[in-house]
Amino acid sequence: MSKRPVDSSAARDALRAFAPKLVDLTDNVLFGDVWERPGLSKRDRSLITCAVLTALYRTDELKTHLVRAVENGVTKDELAEMITHVTFYSGWPNGVNASRVATEVLG
Repeated sequence: MSKRPVDSSAARDALRAFAPKLVDLTDNVLFGDVWERPGLSKRDRSLITCAVLTALYRTDELKTHLVRAVENGVTKDELAEMITHVTFYSGWPNGVNASRVATEVLG
């Protein structure tokens, strides 16, 4: 997935109305440039991103990136293993939370 999917949700529209430059930077720099760099595959970037979001207890962002990770070729088993691994470095509540989020989002 090369660019962030077009999302016309009310929340995204509200964010665009409040901080249009932030949405522009997200779409064009983060997803249009950083995610397109050749140094790592999108699969690897997804796994890394999910690990960081797990460690930082960023539940809302983790939901979106778990779906993106599966779309980019990361398996549910690999995500479960990543969460287990990250739990020991970032704290038990972070891992339990990420597991709950993954179960909710991925089934």
